[in-house]
Amino acid sequence: MINNIKGTKDILPNESQLWQYVENKIHNFFKLFGYSEIRTPKFEDTKLFNRSIGEDTDIVSKEMYSWIDQGGNNLTLKPEVTASVVRSIIQHKLNYSNKINKLYYIDSLFRRERPQKGRFRQFEQFGIEAIGSDYPEQDVEVISMAYYFYKEMGLDNLKLKINSIGSKETRIKYKKALHEFLFDEQDKLTDTSKKRLISNPMRILDTKVDFEIEIIKDAPHIIDYLSPDEKEHFQKILNYLDQLNINYVIDNMLVRGLDYYSKTVFEIQSDLLGAQSALCGGGRYDYLIEELGGKPTPAIGFAAGIERLIIALNDNFKIPEKHSDIYIVSIGEKAIEKSIEIAKNLRCRKNLSVITDNLRQSMKSQMKEANKLNVQQTIIIGEEEIKNNKLIIKDMKSGDQEEIDCDKVETYFK
Repeated sequence: MINNIKGTKDILPNESQLWQYVENKIHNFFKLFGYSEIRTPKFEDTKLFNRSIGEDTDIVSKEMYSWIDQGGNNLTLKPEVTASVVRSIIQHKLNYSNKINKLYYIDSLFRRERPQKGRFRQFEQFGIEAIGSDYPEQDVEVISMAYYFYKEMGLDNLKLKINSIGSKETRIKYKKALHEFLFDEQDKLTDTSKKRLISNPMRILDTKVDFEIEIIKDAPHIIDYLSPDEKEHFQKILNYLDQLNINYVIDNMLVRGLDYYSKTVFEIQSDLLGAQSALCGGGRYDYLIEELGGKPTPAIGFAAGIERLIIALNDNFKIPEKHSDIYIVSIGEKAIEKSIEIAKNLRCRKNLSVITDNLRQSMKSQMKEANKLNVQQTIIIGEEEIKNNKLIIKDMKSGDQEEIDCDKVETYFK
């Protein structure tokens, strides 16, 4: 027997209703803020991710699904979405035609990492990208959208962590100070962190290794190296969050896992997820569009895992059950022909959900199936009804039924 690949998951019919509910919520919620959907291809040129995410990151060095196709092109299944959106913005010159682009997405992504709760090798993400403004109110709009969305979904006990990692110039100064701090501790670091100490010591702040967390707790804080303008930008964000009554924690170790971030970085966490507590994360990437060949354009966004949201919702949330409207019980060849015609007309002209029996079961079995499916009404067509050009409509809740002419069935259902 062939099973699904490790790190992937089938979403079965009893689960898909919740997924559809979440996806509809995403579409409707982000449109309230004036954001439009963007869809990008499932795979891209590998260079796009090498240049944007950073070759020293775990994603690029260990986790990407890459291959060379028959034409010699080096391709990669998307491990994240921001780089693809930026590529699209540049390619279609959207940042020339619009002063600001406010976009959202729902997408499938691929990373070959160790599967665990809420983490898969094929996973679904939603997120937004706001491209064109460098003002702090844009940061707050993005952060508050993420925060309010989870509130809208009924999640409480949210924790917003926020930090500023400054400009390129600020990070050069900070990396030097951090390197000096960690240099005497390098023998205690993992091999991965020893490499990062040379290439990008800030990546060590993102460690999940307990003894390294203990080492870096006394490391210098990047917030102390921000320029006056960067400090003012960050303080205004905090002031706006206070105005919105959104609680936050300044986390000096929060740097996010991708190299393209600058200034604001943030995460929203929930204790409903256990050790993997992050529901979403994001930040500014003011240099990325220029680095990928576009004109200098400020931008900020966030990405969020749908699987993690589903896990957080499952124990606390039930969507209203959706029932089919009508079940047509048909007995005999002529009745089956009539049921096919009636079902088509009610679906197409009346927008009703109609189920028909395709197993040629007995009337008793069909009525039992209608009860099981909790339909509101049944239409019963037998040989006698066909002879008289009649059908019976039964209300499944009250048990009341009446006989009507077949050609009046559409007018019966208002």
